[in-house]
Amino acid sequence: MGKKFNTSIRNTRTYSLLSIALMAAIMCILAPMSIPIGPVPITLTNFAIYLSLYILDWKKGTISYLIYLLIGLVGFPVFSGFTGGIEKLAGPTGGYIIGFIPMAIIAGIAINKFKQKWIQLIGMIIGTVVCYAFGTLWFCLQSGNPVIAALSICVFPFIPGDLVKMIIAIFIATKIREKLDKVQNR
Repeated sequence: MGKKFNTSIRNTRTYSLLSIALMAAIMCILAPMSIPIGPVPITLTNFAIYLSLYILDWKKGTISYLIYLLIGLVGFPVFSGFTGGIEKLAGPTGGYIIGFIPMAIIAGIAINKFKQKWIQLIGMIIGTVVCYAFGTLWFCLQSGNPVIAALSICVFPFIPGDLVKMIIAIFIATKIREKLDKVQNR
């Protein structure tokens, strides 16, 4: 008769929508910050995606990236270097922008499924390799560069920084997730 409903706020639709929107907004803030080192800049896009995957889950994190992508495609300056529009997707770095989608799915599933940080890191690495593949292929098609040249321009210089971003995301997002869980369980 007097059943007590114990629905955590984290499981409500409103919380989910707000969380997705917040992470998309964080991507819109972090992703445009870039260091132009050639045709492919150093950005914080993948870092923002990793954070969203930890803080949300793989589905909601991927949705937050897709929202960010749509915001950029309609012209808001949220892509690297504060650019936006469909021409960015059609340009030489467009493959990386698309490659972030499977990266988010692969890394997110590893983050959600496994508690061991080293397995999560491997999932992030595999997802990033897939993103590199999309981006490098598209870069080759756009620029006419052979694969080995594209790898030396678009992948090899980014590996150390991307590994650092993954490790930082693991530690920062884990702490944020712990704090959110504490607040929720009060």
